[in-house]
Amino acid sequence: MAFITLDQQKLKDNYHYLNKLFREEGIQWAVVSKLLCGNRLYLEEVINLGIHQLCDSRVSNLRAIKKMSPEIETIYIKPPPMRSIPEIVRYADISFNTGLSTIQALSAEAEKQGKVHQVIIMVEMGELREGVMRDDLIEFYEKVFRLPHINVVGIGTNLSCLYGVLPNHDKLIQLSLYKQLIEAKFNRKIPYVSGGSSVSIPLIFEKILPRGINHFRVGETLFLGTDVYHDTVIEGMHNDVLRLYAEIIELIEKPTVPMGEIGTNVEGHSFSFDSETSGKTACRAILDIGLLDVESNHLFPADPQIKFAGSSSDMIVIDLGENEKNYKTGDLVEFKMDYMGALRIMNSRYIGKQVR
Repeated sequence: MAFITLDQQKLKDNYHYLNKLFREEGIQWAVVSKLLCGNRLYLEEVINLGIHQLCDSRVSNLRAIKKMSPEIETIYIKPPPMRSIPEIVRYADISFNTGLSTIQALSAEAEKQGKVHQVIIMVEMGELREGVMRDDLIEFYEKVFRLPHINVVGIGTNLSCLYGVLPNHDKLIQLSLYKQLIEAKFNRKIPYVSGGSSVSIPLIFEKILPRGINHFRVGETLFLGTDVYHDTVIEGMHNDVLRLYAEIIELIEKPTVPMGEIGTNVEGHSFSFDSETSGKTACRAILDIGLLDVESNHLFPADPQIKFAGSSSDMIVIDLGENEKNYKTGDLVEFKMDYMGALRIMNSRYIGKQVR
């Protein structure tokens, strides 16, 4: 078996660290829950932190959140698919948008449901993912402001997720200046400048975050304590809120070099081996987890002596050397994970989820 655990106290510690940081800076922040893949057990732990806003990129997860805690403000954080608009209006209080036809459809659906739907308009700031081109921004806002069942509550941007374009003072000051320009031109108040995510947090430490940035969306740093900007862990935060445990289902001393003609493996990879290792042996353990669940390059063994030997669809093979720690069949091997590793594991229905 294999399972992932969530440490309640470490999650609380990370939350209070971030909440204090943002409160001192006068910033409102929302928890991004997409890493949890809608798992109700873990969503309940996040809701119990006392949060006010939850963001997700799957409307099914927002539906679950609303059923669990209707008072939490929910945010759909990617451009809404046309076929999902009725559900998005029903379960998302706010959505991120970049297309006029989509917002028009949201307005029409909001009228049907007797609601006013709130939108944050995303601006393209160089990452080339979602975002209205800056030259079109004024005309875009002008048309959106005319829609009867839409309330524009913010301007935002996304950075770092696609090509790794990092946020900096200049990009974020531009975003806050666009907000001021739109407010002045249309005499409309825009509450949120949502330019912050986990990758922007170090700008607060360096005191170079523009004061106009007043809204953050944070997932990775809450769950993994990550300084995404520098690929390190923030001092005072935990990077092991989530841990993976996989059971050893075979442990045998075997040769370190395969025997026979080498072709390609299940992933289509071919291998070559150093002739100096020929004839040597090592204790090799097979874990009850595989590529269906996660790729090994996203896992980090708690025991530094463990090395990955290879993976197949439902098993990972590790090299224990001389097995100095006396692992045996049935033992659990512990791993930390990076963001993509945790995301893959959380999305696997074959991996148990526990709270500790």
